[in-house]
Amino acid sequence: MEENKREQVEAKQYIVVKLGNEQYGIDIQYVDNIVRMQRITRVPKAQSYFNGVINIRGEIIPVMSLRMKFGLEPDEFKNATRILIIKIEPQAAIGMIVDEVKEVITLGDESIDRIIDTNDEKNAYLMGVGKLTDSLVSLLNVPAVVVEKESAV
Repeated sequence: MEENKREQVEAKQYIVVKLGNEQYGIDIQYVDNIVRMQRITRVPKAQSYFNGVINIRGEIIPVMSLRMKFGLEPDEFKNATRILIIKIEPQAAIGMIVDEVKEVITLGDESIDRIIDTNDEKNAYLMGVGKLTDSLVSLLNVPAVVVEKESAV
């Protein structure tokens, strides 16, 4: 019984989202809400991957395009497009535009290959790769994606 309890603690749930042909897993602990695509108010002089802000129940939330942040082609808004409201800290929320929300999966530590080389810019946004029966899911390092590194420009 005790062995089983410990195993459950190590397993985490991830929301699987699609960006183009790739699947990404986002730790469910960071996801506050999932909303349909809506009108985004542009903000001048913001980074290129920030689309603007939305108003959800009176809260103004900045919205970023994961596609643009990852250097992919621009978003194409479709029926399945969603905005994930991510909260790393209780008072700060940010929206992430994804092509589609697929499902919720549970992965134990034994199903995750950790990424060691975080010097590569693309790998800095990933914490590992989850192995499902028939596919792989890149697991996002949500704080690294959301927090902007100070650039030396």
